[in-house]
Amino acid sequence: MNNLKTMESELQDLNSSSKPPPPPVPDDLPLLKPITTVFASNTIDLENKFSPYVRRDVYGTMGRGELPTKEKVLLGVALVTLVPVRVVLAMTLLVLYYLICRVCTVFSVPNREDEQEDYAHVVGWRRVVIVQCGKMLSRIVLFVLGFYWIRQSSFCAHQNPTSSSNEKKNKSQPAQTGRPGVIISNHVSYIDILYHMSNSFPSFVAKRSVGKIPLVGLISKCLGCIYVQRESKTSDFKGVSAVVTERIREAHRNASAPIMMLFPEGTTTNGEYLLPFKSGGFLASAPVLPVILNYHYQRFSPAWDSISGVRHVIFLLCQFVNYMEVTELPTYYPSQQEKDNPKLYANNVRKLMATEGNMLLSDIGLAEKRIYHSALNGLFSQC
Repeated sequence: MNNLKTMESELQDLNSSSKPPPPPVPDDLPLLKPITTVFASNTIDLENKFSPYVRRDVYGTMGRGELPTKEKVLLGVALVTLVPVRVVLAMTLLVLYYLICRVCTVFSVPNREDEQEDYAHVVGWRRVVIVQCGKMLSRIVLFVLGFYWIRQSSFCAHQNPTSSSNEKKNKSQPAQTGRPGVIISNHVSYIDILYHMSNSFPSFVAKRSVGKIPLVGLISKCLGCIYVQRESKTSDFKGVSAVVTERIREAHRNASAPIMMLFPEGTTTNGEYLLPFKSGGFLASAPVLPVILNYHYQRFSPAWDSISGVRHVIFLLCQFVNYMEVTELPTYYPSQQEKDNPKLYANNVRKLMATEGNMLLSDIGLAEKRIYHSALNGLFSQC
C-alpha cells in the first residue's frame, strides 16, 4: 500500500513538472536585436547533430546572433542606401523579363500535359528571345545582388584519379555519347536558380504554387518548370516522376529541347555537406552534368539553411559584395550496372561531387532539417 502511494506521488510530481512544448516563434524580431540567453549547451548539441544546416557566419544561429557595433552600423547604412536601390533594380528587371515573356507567348498555346503547363517547347525566334534575354537578365540580377564576378571552372580529368578513371570508363563505352539530359547540382540557396538560369536556362522542378505567383508564374512556364505538390502523397507524385524522366530522356536525345536541372538533395544546406541524393533524376539512365556551387563569405553566408526567408533576403541585400564559385565536372556517363540500379548511379555521382567539391557526406535530410528548425525555435522562445 505504501509503495502504491509512493508511485502515485511520483507520477503527480512528474505531471506537475512537465510543461507543454513551446509554440513556434514567429520571425518578427528586430533585425538588430541580439539574443544572448539561448542555452549554449543545447545549441552545441544541436549543431553537432544537424551540422549540414548550421550557420557559421557573423550573424549566428538563425541570423539572430549578437552583432558587433561595426556590423550594426554597416547594416544600418546599407538598409537606407544599398537595399532600396537593389530592390528597385531587381524588380525592374523582373517586370522587364515578364513583359518579354508575355510578348513572346501572346499568340502561343501552352503545352498542357499531365496537369503541367509550359511554354518550353516554343520554337523559332520566340524561343531564342526568351532564352537569351533570360540568361542575360538573370546575370544582371546577380550583379545587382552583389555577385559582380563569378568564378567558373571546368574540372579537368587529370586533376583527380577518380575523374581520370571515370573518363577512361566513358571512353571505353563509345555508345554512351551525346548531350547530358540533366544538370545535377548541390543546393545552397535560391541564388542557385539565378545562376543556372544565367548559364544554361534549364527547366526546374518547382512547387505548384510557383506557377500562380504574379510575374514569376509566367517566367517559370517559359522555363518549362515541372510543378509538384511537395506535401502530396497521392499517385500524382508518380506522375510527376514520369514527366521528369521523359523530359530528361528528351533533352538527351534532342539538342533543341530544354535541359532539366535538379537538386537531388531535396533541400538546401550550408554548402559544406552533401545530403543523400534522391534517385528520381537518375531513372532515365541518361548522362548527367554535375555542377558544384560554392559561396565564399566573410560576414554573411548566402546559404539559406536555418534562417528565415525575410532575414536572408535583407541581409543578402545589405552585403555589398557576394562571392560565388562554380565547378563544372565532366559529363558523367552511367555504366550498365548504374543504368540498372538508379540508386547506385545517384550514389556514385554524389560521391564524385563530394570528392571534387571538398564536401562532407551526410546521411540526414529534409525531415531532420525541420526537426532542427523546430528545436531552434523552441530554444529561442525561452529567451
